[in-house]
Amino acid sequence: MRTPVVASLVASSLLALTAALLPATGAGAEPAVPVGSGASAVGPTAPMTAYPSPVTARAPRPFPALQVTTLADGLDHAWDVQELPGGGLLVSERDRARLSIVDDGGTRTLDFPSDRVWVSGETGLMGLAVDPGFEDNRRFYTCQGSNAAGDRHDVRVVAWRLGQDGTTVGGADVLLKGIQATSGRHGGCRLLVTDRGALLVGTGDAAVGANPQDRTSLNGKVLRLDPRTGRPSAANPWAGSENRKKRYVLTYGHRNVQGLAQRADGSLWSVEHGSYRDDEVNLLRRGANYGWDPRPGYDESVPMTDFSLPGKQRAARWRSGNPTIAPSGATFIRGAAWGRYRGRLAVAVLGGTRMMFQAYDGKGRLTDVRVPPVLREQGRLRSVTQLADGALVVTTDNGGGADRVLRVEPVRG
Repeated sequence: MRTPVVASLVASSLLALTAALLPATGAGAEPAVPVGSGASAVGPTAPMTAYPSPVTARAPRPFPALQVTTLADGLDHAWDVQELPGGGLLVSERDRARLSIVDDGGTRTLDFPSDRVWVSGETGLMGLAVDPGFEDNRRFYTCQGSNAAGDRHDVRVVAWRLGQDGTTVGGADVLLKGIQATSGRHGGCRLLVTDRGALLVGTGDAAVGANPQDRTSLNGKVLRLDPRTGRPSAANPWAGSENRKKRYVLTYGHRNVQGLAQRADGSLWSVEHGSYRDDEVNLLRRGANYGWDPRPGYDESVPMTDFSLPGKQRAARWRSGNPTIAPSGATFIRGAAWGRYRGRLAVAVLGGTRMMFQAYDGKGRLTDVRVPPVLREQGRLRSVTQLADGALVVTTDNGGGADRVLRVEPVRG
């Protein structure tokens, strides 16, 4: 039975106890952003009731200070970074069409056929994924612009094998081709191997108005396939379609998917560039339409999620509002060392030059956003991946040969 508050409670004791109940804020952490906004204003504090002893308040876990270390520099438009089992980081550079490994010995460029990569605008050597069986099969995947027959180009998903010497790359097994490429605008292209072994591919719409809503197009979609064979996943919503491309579609109605992540509960999420407004984070549902339809032509004044379209459209779980900030790669944070960052979605941001840590409840509803000041000091951030030891690795995308791979970790002690 809770003891009632007595009228003679000393005011100073009440203030002290109320302060003890307020959320702790770790060094180097900014206040939370209100959930209905992409801005960085401070949200209201919920009303709290103080009770005298013997009630003991337990302070929430703090936001730890973060430490940033440079692991590699001299890169150019470093698009993705993935950890290789046994040590080393695999890094792609979009415009140089170059693959490198970063480890304790420094950065070494792999013997990779860069001349097979078509580079134009936003398209080049982009997303990476490492096969769960890499230690045995040495297999990894790229999403890249490609020179197709004649003067045509497309975006492809290709499987490769890293040689035992750690410097040569072979294989070149094309898993999926025919993702449309026009000028190089809106080329996607993010990869993710799920906990069930499927390969997700987040694509852009190639700035072609009909693509996002056309389920027989591979563009403006999240695709799902078997990385061993390149065949569409049997669990896809249109796996039995007579149209080959439609069999690959998991979700549609996207503009330009830049990030993919899987939460500990198994749910799948995407990060997407908006037009002049409304970058999005979406919770993916099998067969769902996310509402981008810039027809007729390519009309970017339409809403990112157009609820006037036929059928049902899924609303975004987070939107930037106007203007956009260009979010990109993302990962859900695991590990107790991260304190109150644990379980949040870390989202690298290009135009907004920051890292957002977004908190979602069990139903996928946004509750707040945290932006550590130290991650506002690194310029444009493209990708974020969590390592087996719990640290994050982040690539910058500032261009000019000045890009880096960063290690971000909570300060211990």
